[in-house]
Amino acid sequence: MIRTAQTLPSLWRLVVPPLIWALHFIASYATVSVWCSRIASDGTPFWQVRSIIAAYSVVALSAIFVVGWIGYGKCSRGSAAPSEDTPESRYRFLGYATLLLSSLSGVAIAFAALVAVFFRSCA
Repeated sequence: MIRTAQTLPSLWRLVVPPLIWALHFIASYATVSVWCSRIASDGTPFWQVRSIIAAYSVVALSAIFVVGWIGYGKCSRGSAAPSEDTPESRYRFLGYATLLLSSLSGVAIAFAALVAVFFRSCA
């Protein structure tokens, strides 16, 4: 049997959720640091930065939801038992691991977005 690219399990889906979280984390903190060091003066309202971080969070959580949904679809298909050593069970395991990493990355994004909730100004 010749395996095509679609039948081969892909490890790239495992990397995507933590990568999205890392990009969200860097973008959020870079936005706040540039805003506070270059743009804002003392007492400048922080609502602009809050809205930017909220937009980053919505985009990142949407992307992670899509990847997690794909992972859920991969782990819910098939009839092989998880304990069997078959290509189908390995494929399902990668889907389950993707779903779990997506959930963990979603929680991490929510915690990184709390910066916008707790900080009122740059001072």
